[in-house]
Amino acid sequence: EAARNFAQGLLASPASTDSRITNAFRAVTSRYPSAQEAEIIRAALDQHLSAYRARPQDAKQALSFGESKADETIDPVELAAWTMIANLLLNLDELVTKG
Repeated sequence: EAARNFAQGLLASPASTDSRITNAFRAVTSRYPSAQEAEIIRAALDQHLSAYRARPQDAKQALSFGESKADETIDPVELAAWTMIANLLLNLDELVTKG
C-alpha cells in the first residue's frame, strides 16, 4: 500500500520515465542513481509493464491490497508496474535497518 501511494505520487507528475526513476531513487536514498542502477530499475519497470499488459487483471489485483483505494484516474497497468518499482526501491538494503 505504501509503495502504491508512492507510485501514485510519481505518476502525478508529467515527468519522463527516466526522470521518475531518478526522482524515486533520490526520494528513498537521498542520492542520484548510478547509470547501472538506473538501467536495472528501467529494465525491471519494462518487465513489469510487459507482464501487466499481458495480464491486466493481475495489475488490478496487485492494486487491490490495503485500506486506501488506488487512484482510478491512473492506468492500472502503469500504476501496478510503478508500484513494483516503488516496492523494489523501498526494500533496498541501504534503506532497510536491521536491528
